[in-house]
Formats: sequence, structure tokens, C-alpha cells
Amino acid sequence: MKYVLLGNLSPEWASKQSDRIGKAKTKLDKLGIKIESIHYTQGYYDFIDIVDAPNPEAMLAFSVWYATQGMGRIQSMPAFDAKSFETAIKGAAG
Repeated sequence: MKYVLLGNLSPEWASKQSDRIGKAKTKLDKLGIKIESIHYTQGYYDFIDIVDAPNPEAMLAFSVWYATQGMGRIQSMPAFDAKSFETAIKGAAG
């Protein structure tokens, strides 16, 4: 399942980019979550990532771990492809 991660960095970790990324990638690997892309933004969120997670529990575990490490906060949202959306539309109609 694909997820969009909307994240905010804590002030303590904002200047420790390589350490934060290294620790996060290690944890993601352990949970079976694959990073597809990382984007840094200006605005309400500091970064937006697209990941592929084996299950919702893995994504929840990563979000909780990230927060408990003091790195910041992450909101995760399932991301559906166009085919899944079309299937949902047909199911809703019917």
C-alpha cells in the first residue's frame, strides 16, 4: 500500500539531516517500508514522502517511532492509484 507522509521536523533535528535520514531509513527497512520519493517543501509541512508499506501497522509503527525519537511529527495518508479510485466509484454507484 502506498502512503503519502506529511512531515514536520523538530528544531533539534532540522540541522542533523544526514543523521535523521540514516536513522529513519534503517527503521523503514526493518519495517519493510520502501521510500519512493522525498520532497522538501516550504509551508506548513517540511517534507512530503511517498512510501510503499506492507501494511497499515508498519506505517503506524514508523510514525510512532519517529515521534518518540524526537525527530518531529508525521501524518500518513493512504494513497490510491487511479484504478483503485475507478473501482471505488463503480462500487459507490452500486
